[in-house]
Amino acid sequence: MHNPWIAEVWRTGLILFAALLLGVFVGQTMLFLLIAVSALLAWHLYHLYRLERWYRNRKRFHPPQAGGIWGEVYYHIYQLQQRNRRRKRKLSRMLNRFNESTSAMPDATVVLTADNRIEWFNTAARDYLGLRPKQDVGQRIDNLIRHPRFVQYLQANDFRQPLEMPSPMGGDQVFSIRVVPYGKQRRLLLVRDITRLKRLERVRQDFVANVSHELRTPLTVIAGYLENMGDAEDACATRWGKGIAQMQDQTRRMIRIVEDLLMLSRMEADDREGHRSPVAVPAILASVVEEARAISGSDGHQIELSCDSHLWLKGEEKVLYSVFSNLVFNAVRYTPPGGHIRIRWFRDEAGAYFEVEDTGIGISPQHLPRLVERFYRVDPGRSREHGGTGLGLAIVKHGLECHAARLEIESQVGEGSRFRAVFPADLIIDHQPAEAALES
Repeated sequence: MHNPWIAEVWRTGLILFAALLLGVFVGQTMLFLLIAVSALLAWHLYHLYRLERWYRNRKRFHPPQAGGIWGEVYYHIYQLQQRNRRRKRKLSRMLNRFNESTSAMPDATVVLTADNRIEWFNTAARDYLGLRPKQDVGQRIDNLIRHPRFVQYLQANDFRQPLEMPSPMGGDQVFSIRVVPYGKQRRLLLVRDITRLKRLERVRQDFVANVSHELRTPLTVIAGYLENMGDAEDACATRWGKGIAQMQDQTRRMIRIVEDLLMLSRMEADDREGHRSPVAVPAILASVVEEARAISGSDGHQIELSCDSHLWLKGEEKVLYSVFSNLVFNAVRYTPPGGHIRIRWFRDEAGAYFEVEDTGIGISPQHLPRLVERFYRVDPGRSREHGGTGLGLAIVKHGLECHAARLEIESQVGEGSRFRAVFPADLIIDHQPAEAALES
């Protein structure tokens, strides 16, 4: 196998050996060796000069022609240069295809740096966000879109959930915004127009609210007549007493469903942010526990309440009552007689916690992700037997969302369940009684 370095060493050695022989022959050994070394050095410096000049003008010139080791150097550098050019052309084609495909997307796409500066955006971003190709590239996105919710979303740096906000261009459009980190300190801002979905959702909410509202009056009338028929002491009441009792039970169940649907509709339609006021949570929990003991009745559940009496919340009292009561009443309904139910209301540095732990029948893992869906029941027969509407945990979910809170569920079949509502720290009120405030 030909090795250019071995050939170059042999060539250099022969030149120096010839200079040595010639110097010995004429009696000027050092002079001829110095001339030979200087010639070799000049030859290498000349090729270094050619290499540097070719590198500076590599876009216009082919590599210089040379023999020996320098020919190999030029060849390998030229091959490396060609591979780099092919790689750049391939990357350029891929980038062009990416830009073309992204530009054709109906959703707005914006590439951001780590400090939220715009690097690139597609055509939809011009229409949705009003970005301008020449002026806005390199600008901070939060300087161009100044909506408070959008700025807060970027600053929070928590992109697990998308942000819904009105169009910064005005009008009635509603956008869903998601930020996806990728690569080296890069972010992809995706904006989707969800105006149609929000309109359909509003239509659904209005339909459910209207139907529920219209059903309330006839159900109330039917319940009234059934009560009168059940209280009558005549032959008809005696003959149809069992049927009348069943109709009363079903009518009451329908009324509860209507009331829960109306509650859900109000939660979805109202902006609770503006209705927050101090709520005496300990008083609400005391009332809920009394009602839970009444519901338990002869079942004899052991209901224990551990409550921080100074821990209040900023929120909507009716909604919080619905959240707490649904969680507690569910524990009573699905815990066997004599079971233990522990209710806790406490706080730490991260926030406030409402926790209901029972020794009930438990829930299989496959059911946990769907528990908060409307009308979803783990055991439909048992739920109806205990008067459940299938809307309790849906109300809990929406009620917590109104307060920027979340629901955590832990359960094991046969061992019981733990439901925990987690409220953010900024809703906490450290309430001190008037007497304590005067003494301090």
